[in-house]
Amino acid sequence: MFASCASVGALVRLCALALLLTLGLGSELRVRVRLSDGLVTEEVLEADSERDSISLEFKQGDGTLITFMADFKQEVKIFRALILGELERGQNQYQALCFISRLNRNEIIPSESMARLRQKNPHVIRLAEERKGLEQLTMSASVNLSRALQLSSHIHNMCSEAHEAIYTRETDVKYWSEKGVDGSIFEVLPQTTETPSFQACHSTKDLWQPCLCTYSLRLEWYPCMLKYCRSRDGTGKGSSYKCGIRSCSKGYHFTYYVPQKQLCLWDEEMIN
Repeated sequence: MFASCASVGALVRLCALALLLTLGLGSELRVRVRLSDGLVTEEVLEADSERDSISLEFKQGDGTLITFMADFKQEVKIFRALILGELERGQNQYQALCFISRLNRNEIIPSESMARLRQKNPHVIRLAEERKGLEQLTMSASVNLSRALQLSSHIHNMCSEAHEAIYTRETDVKYWSEKGVDGSIFEVLPQTTETPSFQACHSTKDLWQPCLCTYSLRLEWYPCMLKYCRSRDGTGKGSSYKCGIRSCSKGYHFTYYVPQKQLCLWDEEMIN
């Protein structure tokens, strides 16, 4: 079970000892998680309270490496997928995708709380307490990597391998632009909305034709909420303190334009 330090009674002494051990090892936490296909993987969660960010990374059963970054300062979240390529079909050794969207409040626990998490039983396989619904995201704009620093300093490190495959939503572009982010960072992609001009990639036979690609991923386990407990002192006065976290699982389904079906071969596999 996971918990965060409480500021009452004997719990202070116990948590102080645990926190010292955690800080000695840095803010990294490794958690065993069962994926949707039944396989067990190891998630690596890291918190940087100075930069106010959290990262989560794990490998799927097919070898795809999924990385999630929450940048609280900039209200930005980044998903990166490193997908093994099909060399026999002319693809590179791997293909990188980046999806960037607005980070809403209360999606995940604060970085300071994440940095204090500890694990009593590291060999236990974790299952999320709450399974959230699938979020559909139409990624209708691209992000210029060379100009993305003002949006989030994490984009260049995470998405440099994705080159031109860095996507976001027009609704998020509008929000960031209103906050002062330079609009030249973004470029609207060919139509991906209600009446798209392009076929879905799984319906397109020509590998060199443009089409609408889809990609899905799921964060199987992450700390989505802090838990609070109540205690009473000698006078009977009540108070609350942080006593743990609630874990969640959430899926994401991205739709976006690609200039050729060759860049979306997994979509074909999902349908067949």
